[in-house]
Formats: sequence, structure tokens, C-alpha cells
Amino acid sequence: MSSFELHTSATAPQAAKPLLEQSVKSFGMIPNLHAVMAESPQALEAYQQLHALFMQSSFDKEELTVVWQTINVEHQCHYCVPAHTAIAHSMKIDEGIITALRDESPLPSDKLETLRQTTLLMVRNRGVIDAADIEKFYAAGYQKKHLLDIVLGLSQKVMSNYVNHLAQTPVDEPFQAFSWQKQ
Repeated sequence: MSSFELHTSATAPQAAKPLLEQSVKSFGMIPNLHAVMAESPQALEAYQQLHALFMQSSFDKEELTVVWQTINVEHQCHYCVPAHTAIAHSMKIDEGIITALRDESPLPSDKLETLRQTTLLMVRNRGVIDAADIEKFYAAGYQKKHLLDIVLGLSQKVMSNYVNHLAQTPVDEPFQAFSWQKQ
């Protein structure tokens, strides 16, 4: 059982209260991940900033989803896989992409599959990728900025995935329909 508190606007440290208000504005609720992170206002603020910056990156909505879910699945995050499944649905991502990411089956386009494989290499090899794999990434139509944007997305997901592992964050009601376990 987790000893982390799910903070509300009433119980959160003072510096976290405006951040939780931003969560409500963005999501219509305080996601449990944000409620846990509120214990450290700096962690919550960093996470929210990383999320906003990654959303503004060079990736389109499908590519954002590929990076997020690839990392979530690789890290076996019980919270983020269902949360990002719901987010993918709200972003109108094709069901085939959503399912392939959750099931670790091939994606419907070679370009997206190359993005997933490059993201996995980044995660598994701690950013060390050989020249042939980088050239394959470029040949798929990506550029140096995309490699850096993967690092940005990875930074965001390390924060959320690791916090969820530590806190055993309960999956929010709206995301429970998309519960997931590594197969």
C-alpha cells in the first residue's frame, strides 16, 4: 500500500495549489498523478512544464502518442498506459495505433514504427544509439530535432512513470476502462 497522499486543493502545500488549479483547467479534474506530485510542488511544476513543452514539440498527435505510449509500455506503467489511452482517444488517434502500442504489435506505418523503435532504443540504451539506427531514423523522414524531442518526451515520462511506481498511484475513474497489464 502506498504511503503517498492524494492531495486536493485543500491538503496540498501552498505552492502546489495553483498548479492543481491548472490541472483542473486542463483536465476537468485533478488526475491522481498530479495529486501525488503535489507533495513536491517543484516536481508537479516541472512535470506540467515538460508536458506543455512536449505538446509544442515537432511531433504531430500520432507521433506524440507513439513516444508517450512506447515509454509507458516499456516502463510497465499501470497508470500512464490507461491514461494515455484515454488521451489518445480524445486526440482522435486511430484505434489501430492505440491497440498496436498497448499490445506491442507492429504499427500501421513504417515511419511510426521507426519512431517507436528509436524511442525504445533511447529508453533501453539510456540514449546511446548507433549510427546505423540514427540513419534509419533520418531515412524515415525524421531530423535531429526529433531525436531531441524524444529526449524531452522521455524526460516527462520518466517523471510520471517513476512516480506512479513509487506511489502506486490509483488509476483515475475515467481511465479505468482502459486498464492495462504487460502481456
